[in-house]
Amino acid sequence: MPYIGAMFKGDLASGPRGSVRGMDSITQADAAEDAGAIVVCGSHGGRSSGEFALALPLALVVFNDAGIGRDDAGIAALAMLDAQGRAAATVAHDSARIGDAQDAWAQGRLSRVNAAARALGLREGAALAGALLRLVGAAQPD
Repeated sequence: MPYIGAMFKGDLASGPRGSVRGMDSITQADAAEDAGAIVVCGSHGGRSSGEFALALPLALVVFNDAGIGRDDAGIAALAMLDAQGRAAATVAHDSARIGDAQDAWAQGRLSRVNAAARALGLREGAALAGALLRLVGAAQPD
């Protein structure tokens, strides 16, 4: 059955080293409200999403790779953000629904990380939630 419901935006986790915010679309991010946060969004990691994310003071943004696509179109934002020293990553499209941040948080596995995200300790293949909980220093569920 297809996902039907209101667009999600809310807190996913927090710890002594930061907070993780979730939103189904990167366009829901607000420069003042989400400044300095790690954002998990359901948006594809293409150029348009990258341009939007570049305008925001985020610590890290995680997109969906949308199947990567021709000429790496689904992950183009990673290079755009990396060129500005900004951390970005994607979850695999077959691990989380595109457009669903809560599913990315619950089920997502990192498919690609840019150099800035790698410097923070993120690695391809890792479970998204566990990696971000470690990053912010939050307690992890047993």
